[in-house]
Amino acid sequence: MPEALAADVFDPGLAVAWAEIARADPATLFDIERAAMRSAVPHRQREFTAGRIAARAAMGRDLAIPMADDRSPLWPTGANGSISHAGGWAIAIAGQPEQMLGVDLERDEPLPGEVLDSVLTPTERAWFGSDADTWARVIFSAKECAYKAQYPRSRQIFGFDAFEITLNPSRGSFHAKFQQAIAPFAMGDRLAGRFSRAGGYILTGIVA
Repeated sequence: MPEALAADVFDPGLAVAWAEIARADPATLFDIERAAMRSAVPHRQREFTAGRIAARAAMGRDLAIPMADDRSPLWPTGANGSISHAGGWAIAIAGQPEQMLGVDLERDEPLPGEVLDSVLTPTERAWFGSDADTWARVIFSAKECAYKAQYPRSRQIFGFDAFEITLNPSRGSFHAKFQQAIAPFAMGDRLAGRFSRAGGYILTGIVA
């Protein structure tokens, strides 16, 4: 279990939980959750189930977390969190309703060449130069994480170019800077996060 990644990214006081996708049984879902997965393939059903198992463990509450029309989790009253899954694992973090929370788990693999231009801004490419491909997946994960953290406030869908990521590899930290105004966020606003990469995984997290 890649728990060491979470220890590098999140403070000890934050509720973090993991679940193994292969062992997740969709029969354990609440009816309202199962309805959202009725037409999904079996692997997607297990991914979804593992995410809900991890989320309930992080919340410390055995309550349903339905899927909204925009496919985001509908957290119970008084709860808030973020869910991600990759490489056989699901992770969830939980906190207070007023917090911005984001988590993203990725396999530490190169991004396909055909998507690099859509993920990396020219500044991000220039910053890393010949090492841009090495860090592209981390930047991708940081943008996914930042999107999840801000979405409950903006409720707006946008592309990778809306954020520009600045990484500090020696500290395992990053900033996601808004490249345009997305209410209630102004152009130039920044979200601070942390990342870790080990054991074939990348984990990014934002708690604000």
